[in-house]
Amino acid sequence: MAQHAAAAGGADGGTEAPLLPSPAPPRRNRFAFVCATLASMTTMLHGYNLTLMSGAQLFMREDVGLTDAQIEVLAGSMNVFMLASILAGGWFADRLGRRSTLVLANAFLMAGALAMSLGGSFAALMAARFVTSVGAGFARVVAPVYNAEISPPSTRGVLSSLLDIFINLGILLSYVSNYAFAGLPVNLGWRVMYGVGVVPPVFIAAGVFFMPESPRWLAMRGRHADARAVLVRVSDTPAEADLRLSEIKQAVARHQHPELAAGSHGGGGAVWKELVFRPPASVRRILTCVVGLQFFVQASGIDAILLYSPLVFKSAGMSSTAAALGASVGIGAVKTGFILVGMLLTDRLGRRPLLLASTAGVALTTAALAATLLGSSAPSACVAAVLAVVAAYSVGYGSVVNAYSAEILPLRLRAQGASVGVAVNRLTCGLVGMTFISLADGIGMPGCFFLYAGVTAAAFVFVYARLPETKGRSLENMEVLFDK
Repeated sequence: MAQHAAAAGGADGGTEAPLLPSPAPPRRNRFAFVCATLASMTTMLHGYNLTLMSGAQLFMREDVGLTDAQIEVLAGSMNVFMLASILAGGWFADRLGRRSTLVLANAFLMAGALAMSLGGSFAALMAARFVTSVGAGFARVVAPVYNAEISPPSTRGVLSSLLDIFINLGILLSYVSNYAFAGLPVNLGWRVMYGVGVVPPVFIAAGVFFMPESPRWLAMRGRHADARAVLVRVSDTPAEADLRLSEIKQAVARHQHPELAAGSHGGGGAVWKELVFRPPASVRRILTCVVGLQFFVQASGIDAILLYSPLVFKSAGMSSTAAALGASVGIGAVKTGFILVGMLLTDRLGRRPLLLASTAGVALTTAALAATLLGSSAPSACVAAVLAVVAAYSVGYGSVVNAYSAEILPLRLRAQGASVGVAVNRLTCGLVGMTFISLADGIGMPGCFFLYAGVTAAAFVFVYARLPETKGRSLENMEVLFDK
C-alpha cells in the first residue's frame, strides 16, 4: 500500500519523492576566512617592498648615485637579511603566539618603509632594507602557519592560499606605484613609492589584534577550553570542532615527553634536534619535500622577472621607460589573477596536479622566453612570453607551495619547520636576485632563462616522484602519508 501511495504521489506530482531528505551541506565558515585574510594581509607589505625596487631603482641610480653592483645587492639583500627573522620566527611564534608575532611583523614593516623613504645613501638604504626584512621574515613564517592551523579541512587549501594572493597583490601595487609616481621629480618619486607603505601596517596590526590565537598553539600551552572556543568559531559545525580538538590533543599528547614539552613552549633545542639533527624517517621525508619545494619555486628564476622586468623588456628592444613600467603592471595583474585561479582550484583538483601542471608550464614558457631574447623577436613577443611564464608559475607554484609546506609539517615541528622552508626559499631568491645582472653579463640573458628552464624541468621530476596528495586530510593525519 505504501509503495502504491508513493507511486501515485509520484504520478500526480510528476516526480518521485525521495525516501529520505538529502542533508544540507554545511555552511562554509566565514569567520575563519576573515582571520586568514587578516593574517595574510601582512605579507602584502612584503610583496610591495620586495618588488618596488623593480621601478624605483631606475630613479635611485640618478638621485643617490648607485652603481649597478649596489643596485644588485640592494635588490637581493632583503631576501638574505630575512634569514635571521625567518629562523627566529618559529621561536617567536611558539613563545609569543602566532598573533603577537604578526603584530611585531607589522611594526618592523612600518619602520622599514619609513626608513627607506628617508634614505640618502647606500648604507642608509641597506639598513632600512634590513629593518623591513625582519618584519617580512616574521610574516612569511607565521602567516602560513596561522592560516593552516585556523582553517577547517574543507577550505584549508583556499584559506592557506590567501597568503599568496596578498603577496601578489602587494607586487601588483608596487608596479602600479612605480608607474603612477614615475612622473614626479627624480629626487621625490621613489621616496613617495616607499612612503606610501608606512600607513597600511598600522591598520593591519589593529585588525590582527581582533583575531583569535591559533587553537593548536593554545592546545600546546594546555589551554584546551580556549582552544575549543576558537575551534567552535572557525569550524563548519560544532561536531567538527570537537573532532578537531580531539585530534589536536592526541597529537600533542603523542609527542609531549619532557624534552619536546620544553621545546614546544620555547622553541628549544629538542625541536631542532628532531627536525634537523636526528629526524625520524617520516620527518626526514617531510623536510625533504618542504626544502625541495621551497628551493625549486625560487630557482625557477621568477624573481629575475619580478625584480628586473624593465631590464628584460629593454633588452628585447623596448626603449621607453614608461612602456617598460607599464608592461610590469601587466605582470602584477596576471600574477594576481592566476594565483586566484589556483587558489580556487586547490581544494577541487588537489595540490599535486596543480604543481605538476605549473612546473611543466614554467619550464616550457621560460624556454620560450629565452628563445625570444635570443632571436630578433619584437618586444611584444618578449612581453607575451613573460606573461606566460608568470601565469604558469602562479597557477601552481605561486598558489600551492606555502600551503603545502605548512600543512604537511607535524604540529610539534610546524613553526620551526616552516622557518627552515622559508629560509631556503629566501636564500635561493636572494641568490637569484643578487646574481642575475652579473650572470646575464656572463652567459647572456637568454642563457639565464634557459638555465632556469632546466632547473624547473628537474622540479617537475621532483614533484612527480616525491610529493603525495594532501587534499581533504586533517593536519593531524598528514604524517601517515610519509610513514611509508
